[in-house]
Amino acid sequence: MTPRESRRLAGEQGPPAQPRRPTPEDRLRLAEAQSRVVAALVTGAEPPEGFDPARLRAQAASLVAKRRGIVVRIRPDTAAAAGLGLVAEFAAYARARATPPPGYRADADDFAAWLRGRGLLPDEPAPRRPWWSRLPGLR
Repeated sequence: MTPRESRRLAGEQGPPAQPRRPTPEDRLRLAEAQSRVVAALVTGAEPPEGFDPARLRAQAASLVAKRRGIVVRIRPDTAAAAGLGLVAEFAAYARARATPPPGYRADADDFAAWLRGRGLLPDEPAPRRPWWSRLPGLR
């Protein structure tokens, strides 16, 4: 009996085939598909083929709510300024940007600037001098 016959009788199929390595075209297609998914989640763009639009909308709303919660913790003055319109204001702010700012602090400051531009948040107070600069002879 040959080794091939013995494997066949034992139900084995031999060594597994090596997976095909992705080509540069495969990687480009994947990158484009990923950018369409991100655009659907972040800016509300049309969902790519094969994705459930309702689920993408729910996930996008969840991501905006998470960002809003973190921004309000970092800058509570923005929540006070927006008042009852906080959810709508933050949703409009988030839709107006193609990508979120890099980091939560920048997101919070950008949202504060958004509210300030709409007249909902007063201008930033002038920075205070450090206490030690007010000591005699240290000016």
